[in-house]
Amino acid sequence: MLIDFFFTVKDAGVPASIKEFLTLLEAMDKQLIAPSMDEFYFLSRLTLVKDEANFDKFDRAFGAYFKGIETIFDKKPEIPLEWLLKKLERELTPEQKAAIEKFGYDKLMERLKQLLEEQKERHEGGSKWIGTGGVSPFGHGGYNPEGIRIGGAGNNQGKNRSAVKVWDAREYKDYDGERELGTRNIKVALRRLRKFARAGLEEELALDDTIRATASNAGYLDIRMQPERKNNIKVLMLFDVGGSMDDHIARTEELFSAARTEFKNMEFFYFHNCVYDYLWKNNRRRHAERFPTWDVLRKYTPDTKLIFVGDATMSPYEVIQPGGSVEYNNAEAGAVWLQRFTAAFPHFAWLNPEPEGLWQYRQSIALIRQLMNDRMFALTIDGLERAMRLLSK
Repeated sequence: MLIDFFFTVKDAGVPASIKEFLTLLEAMDKQLIAPSMDEFYFLSRLTLVKDEANFDKFDRAFGAYFKGIETIFDKKPEIPLEWLLKKLERELTPEQKAAIEKFGYDKLMERLKQLLEEQKERHEGGSKWIGTGGVSPFGHGGYNPEGIRIGGAGNNQGKNRSAVKVWDAREYKDYDGERELGTRNIKVALRRLRKFARAGLEEELALDDTIRATASNAGYLDIRMQPERKNNIKVLMLFDVGGSMDDHIARTEELFSAARTEFKNMEFFYFHNCVYDYLWKNNRRRHAERFPTWDVLRKYTPDTKLIFVGDATMSPYEVIQPGGSVEYNNAEAGAVWLQRFTAAFPHFAWLNPEPEGLWQYRQSIALIRQLMNDRMFALTIDGLERAMRLLSK
């Protein structure tokens, strides 16, 4: 039975080896755990998974094989069409029923394409535009017996479950690379950016040295100590805050929390939209406690890893034009300051929480990507790992 389980785990993308599988069998043979599914789960994960990034893959494989947690991923049962029609009959007026016509799939797609070209803003209610509520066949939360549900993820999903096509469905996403970050996943990705060195007082046992010294001492224990290995990487993080970044507060906070845990030598500052002639560390006192950007550039050594975090979404004038800042009359363009940062710190990257599919529609993002030598990465698992690999070089 466990052979099939082993192949199920491998098919899920977990790079487990035969040696690790034999270790699991040996542990089972020696009865290291009680006859409990929970204990077997932890034992098999311990022996077969060597990278925390594969925990989610293992969990799905374990659940699919043992039928224990697969119900978490089951789709909700569909509501019979006749039930929906009866609900519509109760809630729609005779005039509304007469006004709604079933388009048919081909006509729905053709009409949707036309509306996407015409509509320029959010719409709520009504019978024509893409939006929420109303009787339009496009959007979500409305009352059309046959349409295309667009958006409505989370607690605001479609009410009638009668859509012939759904956009924004989770099953169409690349789970590993595009899922929203959690603090644990961020820590795993950030650990790719490490340079260990032994420094400070003797804090831990030097096992290899102790064994050699004991053997040389005719078997009498000779304990040797050594300084603890610590991550010697120096990181400077600059966070965009306010405005359009309010949509990304949760993920940015998770990144900030994880970075402060992983990088002991980390400094951070805030800016708004683009960096100019001053930065700050306390948003409530940003007008009273400012740090001149020139001082920041001169304070840290060139081997410091520089990480910008921002959606790069703003007016292009804020990047290329003196006085373009939305808050004050900046003497020099933001592009000038970005070039100074990249020249002072050769190891740099930009993390963007804005969905990568929207980057092509933001002129300011194109400008900043060019200034960053195309070192802009999406704030996803895949993007964060690629950024850390680049900074590690």
